[in-house]
Amino acid sequence: MADGVSAVTGGIVALGKFDALHIGHRELAIQASRAGPPFLLSFVGMAKVLGWEPRPPIVATCDRKRVLSSWVSYCCNMVPEEFHVEFSSVRHLSPQQFVEKLSKELRVRGVVAGENYRFGYKAAGDALELVKLCEEYGMEAYIIKSVMDKNSANVISSSNPKDRGQVSSTRVREALAVGDMAYVAELLGRQHRLILQATDRERFVVEQHKVSAPKSCLLNLAPKEGLYEKCSLLLGEENVVQCRVVIDNKFVHVETDSDGGLSDIFGAPNLQFLPIEFGDSRT
Repeated sequence: MADGVSAVTGGIVALGKFDALHIGHRELAIQASRAGPPFLLSFVGMAKVLGWEPRPPIVATCDRKRVLSSWVSYCCNMVPEEFHVEFSSVRHLSPQQFVEKLSKELRVRGVVAGENYRFGYKAAGDALELVKLCEEYGMEAYIIKSVMDKNSANVISSSNPKDRGQVSSTRVREALAVGDMAYVAELLGRQHRLILQATDRERFVVEQHKVSAPKSCLLNLAPKEGLYEKCSLLLGEENVVQCRVVIDNKFVHVETDSDGGLSDIFGAPNLQFLPIEFGDSRT
């Protein structure tokens, strides 16, 4: 930050964790874009500070800009930008101190949050207090209702009864854990994209109609082990190969009936990334 100006100065920041970039997060971005330049403000380093077990992200870090760019038609032709704050720098702030940081240090114009949003040390502040404090500091505040999935009687139930039917990153993880890709797509507002990256130690094995990659190459969360039909192997905007995906306890296998053969398509030795989009079916 230079001369009191931050990357979010004058912007409208949506507050949340934004792990899944699901349709509930998109609604926050939509509301932010209606009031000004939209930003997604989230905290980094939370797991390390709180001693949580590390877990793979739902959206690969390298894929987040693509997802946010896909929201442009919803967000007044603007692409929401991400802004990260070190969790250690705000962990002990009271609700008032947190809002003061937004106002005086980051100089945002307004905030957007869900009705269940909690903030401040030990989550002491709620949405009503956020509105009150923003008013005191001359900022706009918009609170939106929780986005519910279209089928609240879905077989997957949240561990928190208050969240039953509410779109959340936890529900996305639960749906991936049972391989319900249709429900995952409903929650995300798009097909789940899995990305694998080859390394010097871990290479993809390319055969005529099959590519295999060790799970250690995964950049984000894979669904449950099993066979997934009607998937797409994304080799470029105009090079999409229909495929099926088999996930076992060690590998992700991509199989296709493509006439050209995968070894011809890839030019095998230089293959580094393997982006896969899942269809709605698992067998």
